[in-house]
Amino acid sequence: MSASTVWLVVVGAAVGSYLLKLAGLSVPPQVLHRPLVRRAVELIPAALLAALVAVNVATTEGALVVDFRLAALAAAAIALALRASFIVVLVVAGGVGALGYVVAG
Repeated sequence: MSASTVWLVVVGAAVGSYLLKLAGLSVPPQVLHRPLVRRAVELIPAALLAALVAVNVATTEGALVVDFRLAALAAAAIALALRASFIVVLVVAGGVGALGYVVAG
């Protein structure tokens, strides 16, 4: 990929981000106060984060895989269900992931 193509993509992404932000700021306040819209806006960040985690845990180079990363995610979910603190959740997930990586090679 040439340098001019990279810069074109960067500038295009920046302009697109700005226009998306501008579109969000242009929404009339009456629309944002509707209960359905408010609930959707509250849930979108969690849904996006869940989608990013799922893609990073369950795929490698576009292929669906089941490996130690899934075990680490499950361990983190169990730690969260047991109401562990955030740092404990990170340590548990990291430990299970590292152990799975060592065992799986």
